[in-house]
Amino acid sequence: MNWLHIVILAIVQGLTELLPVSSSAHVIVTAELLHENMSTPANALLLVLLHTGTMFAVIVYFWRQWADQFLSSWTRFWSFFKLIFLASLLSGAVGYPVILLVEHILSQGGRPVPIEALFHKLNWIAPALAAAGLLILWAGLREARRPAEAETSPREIRRGEAVIMGILQGLAIPFRGFSRSGVTISGGLLQGGQRARIESFSFAMVVAITPLAIARELWRVHKAAHAAMTPLHAAAVLEPGLLGMACAFLAGMVALRWLSSWLEAGRWHWFGIYCLAAAAVTQALYIKGW
Repeated sequence: MNWLHIVILAIVQGLTELLPVSSSAHVIVTAELLHENMSTPANALLLVLLHTGTMFAVIVYFWRQWADQFLSSWTRFWSFFKLIFLASLLSGAVGYPVILLVEHILSQGGRPVPIEALFHKLNWIAPALAAAGLLILWAGLREARRPAEAETSPREIRRGEAVIMGILQGLAIPFRGFSRSGVTISGGLLQGGQRARIESFSFAMVVAITPLAIARELWRVHKAAHAAMTPLHAAAVLEPGLLGMACAFLAGMVALRWLSSWLEAGRWHWFGIYCLAAAAVTQALYIKGW
């Protein structure tokens, strides 16, 4: 992949990974338009590095807020840890059976088809984008009608909010287009959570599961390279990958500032409108044969 395409994909990844509009859907569509095959081992490894860049953006952006909210005392940390563990456990408990079900549906002639085969199907991505858009739109319009006093007295994340966010994150794992941040933040808002606390907790959930997701992707890349008997020259990917990681980090910081400002200003529903428009464009591309 040439360097210009790497920068373009890194910026798309960095912006859309942290905005509630589904990074995977945007990266896949962008790669299709650039005529890049993201399923090759080298390009899959590049995506892992881009995801790493956005994870570091989340840590840098939220670190002071997390330190104040969750790390200021042992009691607060333990309460936070239990909620993160609960949400992550529910994500796995929901996501894994859904992955198995989808793989069974996709299986051909009794041969199992990995969930990754779904990731490039625009006809699956479009309805997932639409579903996320409707949920974000519902949560945003409802949130805009809440009295301003509800945000003035900060309170901790409640168990019910963590449960709903964990379940929605599990549903988002198998489906490209069903934005993880979009549906978890929307779920927390619909449970009555405060905007800043829900946003902070949602991205703490990301940091909790991203290392596992990166490890799984690296293992998948290794298996794909071995099955294809194609040697993976990691060193050749590392230099352009580091450039992409840096671009994804910077784009991610911009995206987080954008998301926070719109969430606090009561503009969350606009992301839902965008997802619905993106779903229409993705479906049109599928009809045209992309």
